[in-house]
Amino acid sequence: MKKLYYGGTIITMEEPMTVEAIVTDFDRIVALGAFEELKAAYPESEFIDLEGLTLMPAFIDPHSHITMTANMMMATDLTECLSFDDIVATLKKDLEKKHLGKDDVLIGFGYDHNVLKEEKHPTKDVLDQVSKEVPIFITHVSGHMGCGSSKVLELARVTADTKDPEGGKFGRVDGTMEPDGYFEEGAMMQLYQAFGSRMQVDTLSLLKEAEKLYASYGITTVQDGASTKETIELLKAAGKHGVLYLDVVAYPLYSAGAESIMRENEDYTKFYHNHLKIGGYKLILDGSPQGKSAWMTQPYENSGDYKGYPWMKDEDVLTCIESAIENKRQVLAHCNGDAASDQYLRCYQKALEKNDDRTLRPVMIHCQTVRKDQLEQMKNIHMIPSIFIGHTYFWGDVHVRNFGIDRGTHISPAGSALKLGLPVNFHQDTPVTKPNMMHSVWCAVNRISRSGKVLAEEERISVLDALKAVTINAVYEYFEEGEKGSLKVGKKADFALLDQDPLMIDPMKLKDIVVMKTIKDGEVIYER
Repeated sequence: MKKLYYGGTIITMEEPMTVEAIVTDFDRIVALGAFEELKAAYPESEFIDLEGLTLMPAFIDPHSHITMTANMMMATDLTECLSFDDIVATLKKDLEKKHLGKDDVLIGFGYDHNVLKEEKHPTKDVLDQVSKEVPIFITHVSGHMGCGSSKVLELARVTADTKDPEGGKFGRVDGTMEPDGYFEEGAMMQLYQAFGSRMQVDTLSLLKEAEKLYASYGITTVQDGASTKETIELLKAAGKHGVLYLDVVAYPLYSAGAESIMRENEDYTKFYHNHLKIGGYKLILDGSPQGKSAWMTQPYENSGDYKGYPWMKDEDVLTCIESAIENKRQVLAHCNGDAASDQYLRCYQKALEKNDDRTLRPVMIHCQTVRKDQLEQMKNIHMIPSIFIGHTYFWGDVHVRNFGIDRGTHISPAGSALKLGLPVNFHQDTPVTKPNMMHSVWCAVNRISRSGKVLAEEERISVLDALKAVTINAVYEYFEEGEKGSLKVGKKADFALLDQDPLMIDPMKLKDIVVMKTIKDGEVIYER
């Protein structure tokens, strides 16, 4: 059945940038142009009056974690907590509401020590105020650190004799080796493995809820950015049972056997099956800049010579990249600190000397402190910068404090990347922040921190370039620019309908734009 949309603003992200009307036939675009001409050419169509709304290509998520987002939907939300007392009260309330016992576990997500009154991470002593019987495990908003109660430490057998894992560490009580409950990076999994089996959840139902969240922000293609064999099987099952209606691109962790996973699911590496595709390998090379675990070339401010630390050795990174190029796999690497970016670029360049294949579109994820010389190297090896631009708002003030004025204000350098002609895209790293694409657009255009400071005005970009970063540039990462990301005959009928035209309103109001409808494959999947 053909549908003819008219009566609003239609932004194509192509030339011409706007048209009066667009016609779809099931899941494809079949015509664009003047309303009267299309009305005459397709009189049998269902006519849909946009009533002044703005229709544009649906948004593309180039990096997040949909299965983690699903799991976090059953976690206690700590994002509004401003003190340890708030954390305790919020967890207690949820503990009572869920009627949890000693054989269960209480999970919390989203606290940020940077905004807590105490200006530090909670410890086991704080969580033990909630319960000494029920294990309690809470994670920082970055997802890179957190805290476990005494019961969690007991279950995980973490004691004063437990050594820090490579690429991670346990917090210790001052002056001793006694664990205080804090953990970061590689230490997280050791604690999680102790209680993971206690989490009895309906994951398929949670996945549905996660999809609704993404769809409510106009997103129709999402990522599972750190998959394991188990999460791949979960997504395959979700697809087969009709749970998936958004397109999901999964990237198995190299450390979880990415190549063997891809070989076992070779059909999924080339095309979508039941809305699931496997895109390539995922590497994690360092931690969080706001958590001060990102690996830097220069020390953090007021931290002596502390520069964070790496997750992997060069030889292991090189082995991964060589395997990827040999097997024609794309690599996505988490790099927050510039030392991690150096490592990724150094190893990728060395791998290219052995096998000079520059068609695989490797991606640097986050790019928080990437330098201009590194952006130039990225252009040379055809690497995509996927920037977590929301850092400018959420943690811009923290970065200035952690890195000083020059480094801190120049985080997320989208302007410099665009000037070099790089295909910049933006992500929200959900569940770290909500998958609000228009907030990311606002951040890129205005670069204003929570306190209202402008961060490196020269790194601001135009509204059009910011919209490209969440549409046509974002889909380029997935090799799907011929299918999605703009409105063009033959492309998917994947649309976001907005209450205002982002190209015409005051740039300061971009974050206030609301998604009224989301259309996937020609059908409405979300309506406000």
